Amino acid sequence: MSLELSNAGRRLLDRRTFLQFAGTGLGGIALTTLLAEQGLLAAGKDRSPVRPQIRPSAPLASRAPHFPAKAKRVLLIFCSGACSHLDSWDYKPELIKMDGKPLPGNEKLITFQGEQGNLVKPIWEFKPRGQSGKYISDLFPNLAELADDFCFIHSMTARSNTHGPAENQMSTGFTLDGFPSMGAWVSYALGTECSDLPAFVAIPDPRGVPQIGPRQWSSAFLPGVFQGTPFNADKPIPNLNRPESISETAAHSTRDFLKFINDKHLEKHPGDTDLSARIASYELAAKMQLRAAEVGDLSGESAVTLELYGVNDANKLKAGYAKNCLLARRLLERDVRFVQLFNGSYAMGEGVGNWDGHKTLKEQYSIHAPIFDQPTAALLRDLKGRGLLEDTLVVWTTEFGRMPTFQKGANGRDHNPKGFTVWMAGAGVKRAFSYGATDPFGYQAVENIATIYDLHATILYLLGLDHERLSYYHNGIERRLTDVHGQVISEVLA
Repeated sequence: MSLELSNAGRRLLDRRTFLQFAGTGLGGIALTTLLAEQGLLAAGKDRSPVRPQIRPSAPLASRAPHFPAKAKRVLLIFCSGACSHLDSWDYKPELIKMDGKPLPGNEKLITFQGEQGNLVKPIWEFKPRGQSGKYISDLFPNLAELADDFCFIHSMTARSNTHGPAENQMSTGFTLDGFPSMGAWVSYALGTECSDLPAFVAIPDPRGVPQIGPRQWSSAFLPGVFQGTPFNADKPIPNLNRPESISETAAHSTRDFLKFINDKHLEKHPGDTDLSARIASYELAAKMQLRAAEVGDLSGESAVTLELYGVNDANKLKAGYAKNCLLARRLLERDVRFVQLFNGSYAMGEGVGNWDGHKTLKEQYSIHAPIFDQPTAALLRDLKGRGLLEDTLVVWTTEFGRMPTFQKGANGRDHNPKGFTVWMAGAGVKRAFSYGATDPFGYQAVENIATIYDLHATILYLLGLDHERLSYYHNGIERRLTDVHGQVISEVLA
């Protein structure tokens, strides 16, 4: 029996020759793998993992990126519940023209919650904004004034139409539980330039946590030191200052004595990296406790700043979110590496405390938008005015989009992962720029289709990180934030 091959000429391959070739080929594959792991391949782009050199005694010490970075830190703003792109950022004249008619080609469409009705035009009017003339709706009048600072991606897609898995993917790259969040990956890769605050801080909405809760800022299988630390300006941090009954000399002597005991204990266990890391973590925690109280104290902010953010607004939810936005700025200016700011929560019920507008979208968004708009716009203006946007990347996102139709028997839009909008601003991205597009009705992405993997790859790139080389070996697999997917969206880079 023989196999016939066609190449430059035709020849027969018997069993013995086939086995010889197979053995040589497998050996070559093994050799290539070993060379790649050691970074010794001479040709092609090196994709071998580059693991951060983490000192056990200082796991959050600042580390160099893979290549020069555009951004030093990230602010990720997440609207929980899936904010409608069609009523905010994605202008569709054809949707307005076809208001009240069936979605062409999808007249009997069944989506997440059931059968769809007819097309419904945006609830809020779109108008040209800024010098660029970018159309943004009146849902967010304050943010609309900043249109010339935004870099829109109108062709984002997600892998799930269910909130929990979709929130998972946006935060961790995976729809399943058990994977590190984006901020944890960044902390693992780069550490922080701030020695007495966490590298990664999560700021939940005053109404409560998002649907998947702390998994949004979990470190999962990465070392626990890289997980996010939740802060909330509306719930004051306890007073951790030294009691007046204890003198500064006594407090200082106590700390020195504790350090002496720890150092002696460490001398008895040379090479015990777990012990040295634990001691370092406790020392860092002590520093953080004292600094956290200071960073959460807004009393030193000017009356003009407090008014800009809306901190004293009569709407307590808006005032609480405004304090969180101000807290985010205070963390960023102290060089916290990754700040994740949430707007919306499931603690008050689906659609009531978040952007999940199934039944009465207009009524729900009329509550949520004023809470979100002014404080968020103030945060961006403040960052820009202080020069922080020059090296801070701001990303706004939500877990997926919403349908151009209303659900049958309801006055709201169903889930839609086939096309939605995210935007970026600040370090390394183009201003007044739009990338990709959904179809004329905003139903699905059709031009320069982007994935969450691409978004994550782009964020890492702007931080000087190659998403294909940033990995962590876990359960026999080199894990990445982008799994085995993702391309940097080079078109949005400045």
